[in-house]
Amino acid sequence: MKIYADTSVFGGVFDEEFLRPIKKFFEEVKAGRFLLVTSAVVQAEISAAPKRVQEFFSSVTASAELAEITQEVLELRQAYSNANIVSKKSIDDLTHVALASVSCCNMIVSNSRSDVTI
Repeated sequence: MKIYADTSVFGGVFDEEFLRPIKKFFEEVKAGRFLLVTSAVVQAEISAAPKRVQEFFSSVTASAELAEITQEVLELRQAYSNANIVSKKSIDDLTHVALASVSCCNMIVSNSRSDVTI
């Protein structure tokens, strides 16, 4: 099963509120039960995160699939926006959903506290 993880998942490892489920998720990834997919968007957002989050991201994404922003992703993001599939509040949220779709992910994992529900 391919699972797209957005930026919040990697930071959630250091958030007491999310620690337990996120730790379990990454144990499943490490055991090979899930194929982790992340993206250039996540990579860019992580570059501004605290050092420990950056280090954790690097350690768990060594074998992850990195989804790139392509023309197909941009077109799908626009189609999702036009159809109000996800809140237009954040272009990054739309981009995450489009990246996961184009990468044929089965699921998106997020710790987002926003009004976006995927």
